[in-house]
Amino acid sequence: MNITGLFLFPFALLYGLIVFLRNKMFDFKIIKQVSFAIPVISVGNLSVGGTGKTPHIEYLIRLLHKEYVTATLSRGYGRKTKGFLLVDETSTAETAGDEPLQYRKKFPDICVALDEKRVSGISKIIAHQPNTDVVLLDDAFQHRYVKPGLSILLTDYYKAFSHDYLLPSGSLREPRNGMKRADIIVVTKCPRVLSPITCKTMEEEMKIRSGQNVYYSYIDYGNLIPMNAFSKNIATGKFSTILMFAGIANPYPLEDQLKTFADTVETIKFKDHYQYQAKDMLKIKDMFESIFSKNKIMVTTEKDAMRIKDTPLMNFFVNLPLFFLPIEVKFHKKDKDKFDKQILNYVRKNKTNH
Repeated sequence: MNITGLFLFPFALLYGLIVFLRNKMFDFKIIKQVSFAIPVISVGNLSVGGTGKTPHIEYLIRLLHKEYVTATLSRGYGRKTKGFLLVDETSTAETAGDEPLQYRKKFPDICVALDEKRVSGISKIIAHQPNTDVVLLDDAFQHRYVKPGLSILLTDYYKAFSHDYLLPSGSLREPRNGMKRADIIVVTKCPRVLSPITCKTMEEEMKIRSGQNVYYSYIDYGNLIPMNAFSKNIATGKFSTILMFAGIANPYPLEDQLKTFADTVETIKFKDHYQYQAKDMLKIKDMFESIFSKNKIMVTTEKDAMRIKDTPLMNFFVNLPLFFLPIEVKFHKKDKDKFDKQILNYVRKNKTNH
């Protein structure tokens, strides 16, 4: 813990007490939890952002949606709408949030729904689509009004919850022992090569309990995707300079990946789920044009692309090379089959026969 964290520690203790009391009210059934007849899988984390929930939800969608009628339910962080909403082809990042919009664009055959109240949201999904086989709850580990049938907790390999502290001293939303509610713990953003000793040490530090399964995943980067007609004519390869801009919790892994595409990577960082304005586009454009290099491009994340593409903000980049870099989650070879089997078995055994 750094000096700032030590200074804020008394506030973390107070925050921890409040969270502890709230959790005990659920544990002792003073506050009611609601279960559903269909499989509900919750994906979340103990920390504030940056663990890779979006690509893991997408992994689950790919795993399930061809065989099972799948729905996702998110809060829709950053949207300007309220209450229950079904994301459709007319939705934007402003009305739906960047992550749900991304699910809808990549998987148009599934139901993508939004609701701050998850109990109500699941009920409305079932009413709208009675043949729903499974609901994926996005960022719902602390939303305890719903009792999921399977709970997945994500933690960043480089910033595991076992080394973190409660807000505001650290980035934990609740104490570390909240992990006991998870059926599955996925250590995300791992190196592609992991030693058994490293895994064993991590699991001892996290204090994994009997019945909990731990899996290890890593980020697999795709090819650069052009965001406008001008960029489609640019051959991707090795560049002199890449200007990266991103409004995500942890842009550093992307920054490292882009270094494989360019000699120099310059970065403009915005806060997570940042809603871009015209002045931001001007800032990005001006910085790009000030870079003294002919062989240069701009790159952003897929989530950031959702907030910009098909909006007037793209007018700032009509004749400029703008790309986004898609990502997918992959599990280490020894874990993939076990993880897939656990998910599929749960859904198969618990889905309602329609």
